[in-house]
Amino acid sequence: MLSVSQILAIIIFALMFVAIASNKIHRHVAALGGAAIMIVVVFLGVMQSPGGLWEFLNVNQLGHSQFWVPGSHAVEAPGFNWQTIVFIGTMMMTVGWLESVGLFRWMCLYTARLVGCRTIPILIAFMILSGFLSMFIGSITVMLFLSMVTIELGRLMKFNPVPIIIAEVFAANTGGASTLSGDPPNIIIGTAFGYSFTDFLMNTGVIAWISMALSIVYFYFVFRKPLRQEEDPKELMKSCPLPSSAITNPHLFKLAIALFILIIALLVTHGYTGLSVAFIGVISAVLSLIVAGKGAVKIVKNIDWRTLLFFAGLFICVGGLEVSGVLVRVSELIGDMSSGNINIAITFILWISAVLSAFVDNIPFAAAMVPVIGTLAKTGGLNLTAMAWSLALGTDIGGNATPIGASANVVSVAISEKEGYPISWGKFIKYAAIPTILVIGLCQGLLFWRYT
Repeated sequence: MLSVSQILAIIIFALMFVAIASNKIHRHVAALGGAAIMIVVVFLGVMQSPGGLWEFLNVNQLGHSQFWVPGSHAVEAPGFNWQTIVFIGTMMMTVGWLESVGLFRWMCLYTARLVGCRTIPILIAFMILSGFLSMFIGSITVMLFLSMVTIELGRLMKFNPVPIIIAEVFAANTGGASTLSGDPPNIIIGTAFGYSFTDFLMNTGVIAWISMALSIVYFYFVFRKPLRQEEDPKELMKSCPLPSSAITNPHLFKLAIALFILIIALLVTHGYTGLSVAFIGVISAVLSLIVAGKGAVKIVKNIDWRTLLFFAGLFICVGGLEVSGVLVRVSELIGDMSSGNINIAITFILWISAVLSAFVDNIPFAAAMVPVIGTLAKTGGLNLTAMAWSLALGTDIGGNATPIGASANVVSVAISEKEGYPISWGKFIKYAAIPTILVIGLCQGLLFWRYT
C-alpha cells in the first residue's frame, strides 16, 4: 500500500506533468506551481520535514571545491541537481554571445557554398551540421538559426525549405543524444551519475551517429525528388549569400571561433582535467562577458530565466517523489517486470521513454527516471550504464516523431509557419514517425549487442 505522502506526491507530479503537456500555460509556471505545492503539502505538511527539504536542496554544495573541481572522482550531486542548473544557465550566456557575432550563421552559409548550393547536398550537409552543433550547444539554439538560414536559402534559390527543416530537426535531436551537453536529459543523467563528456561520446555518441547515418539515407530517398533542381549550378552559387555577410566584426568573430574551440576542448577533456561541467560553463560565460564588453548586460538580460526556473521547479517535484519513496516503488515494479533481465529492462526503458517523449516534455520524464534506474542498479543488480544510455537515447530521439516531441521541433515549426511555410501535424508525422521507429529499433539492437 502507498503511504499518504506517496499518493499526494504522485498526484502533484502528475498534475504538473499534465499542465506541461497541455501547453495551456508556460512550463515554468506549471513546474514552479507543482514545486510550491510539493513543498507545502508533502515536505512541510504530511512529512513535516523542513530539515529534509533543506537537505534535499543542498545549497551548501555550491561552496564546496569538489562541486567545481571534483578531480578524478565523479561529481556527487545528492538532492537538487545544481550542476545542471549552473551549466545550462552559463552556457546560455556563451551561446548568446557566439550567436550575436554571427558564428553559427557563418557556419551555415559556408557549408551551403561548400556543397555548391545544391539542395540535395544542402540537405545532407545541414543534417550533419545540425547533428554536430547539437552535440555542444543544444538543439533549440541550433534550430533557431539553422531553420532561418534554410528558409532564406529556400527563397533565394527557389526550393521548399520544409523537407530540409524536418530533416534538420531530426538530426538535431539525434546528434544531441551523442554527448553530455547535447540535450537537457543527458545533462541530468550525466551529472546525476558522474558520466563525463567522453563517456557519452563513446557510448550514446557511437549509437547516435550510426543512427544518424540511417536517418540521412532515409531522408535522402524520401526527399530527393521534391528537392530536385534544374537550375544551372553557377546561377545557384550567385543566389547563395556569401559567408562573409554574417560577419559584422572580424575581430570578435575570431575571438568567437577561439572560444567555441576552447569550450569543445574543455568539455571533451573534463574527465581528465577534473573540471566539472558547471565550472566549464562558468569559465565560458565569464570569458564571453569579458569579450562582449558593453554588450554583457544584454547577454545577461537575454538569459532564458523561465527555462532555469522550470528546471528548478521540476527538480523539487521529482525530489518529492524521491524523498517520499515513490521512485523506490517504481524501481521495484520495473525490477519485477524485468525479472533481473537487462534485455527486458533496456527494452522497457528505451521504448517507454521514446513513446512518451513523442508527446510530452522529455525532461520531467528523464528527471524522474534517473533515481529509478539508480535504485534498480543498486537493488536489482542491473547494469546502470546500459539503462542510463537507454534512457538518454529514448528521451532524446523519441521526440523526433511529432511536432511537439521536443522543444527544437516546436521552435522550428513556429518559425517555419511565421515565415510562410506551415508544417502541419500530418506532414511532420508523415516524414518523421517512420525514421523515429527505425532509429529506436536500431538503438535497441545496438544496445543489446554492446551491453548484454
